[in-house]
Amino acid sequence: MTDKGEGTDWMALMRAIRDHRDEAAFAVIFQHFAPRLKGFLMKSGSAEVQAEECVQDVMATIWQKAHLFDPSRASVATWIFTIARNRRIDGLRKARQPEPEDLFWGPDAEPDQADVYEMQQESERLGRAIARLPEAQRTLIERAYFGDLTHRELAAETGLPLGTIKSRIRLALDRLRQHMS
Repeated sequence: MTDKGEGTDWMALMRAIRDHRDEAAFAVIFQHFAPRLKGFLMKSGSAEVQAEECVQDVMATIWQKAHLFDPSRASVATWIFTIARNRRIDGLRKARQPEPEDLFWGPDAEPDQADVYEMQQESERLGRAIARLPEAQRTLIERAYFGDLTHRELAAETGLPLGTIKSRIRLALDRLRQHMS
């Protein structure tokens, strides 16, 4: 296995975690995804400490809820980064809560279930749209956006010309926009 996870069978690792609580498989997933998740979260505006806490939470979720992973709905990377995205949104919601002295004394306001449902639906639609991309485009999208790789790094890793990488990503993004609209 290379540093970038090239050639790694992520589905097999998830099955090993799900079916056998395989700690070695979890270690491979942790080593690959934890730094990428941290970078993703920090680029999304999280402070380093919050990003690290979120990564730990996401990794614990992967271990505890591996049985919920459905390869027909999303790739391993998409599933993991969706968990991270949702955890970050949860953290932002918690951070917006008022300080105790500013609290309104009355029944707690429930989150708007329509918004929660809509966000879940949107995440599922995105996962399905990504899964429908041709393999070459899906892999590049996942590695560029979820794996935190630059176009140049993708070109070096795959041996494809930089222009080809950019074209495939642009085509994939166009297809995703069509599927999502």
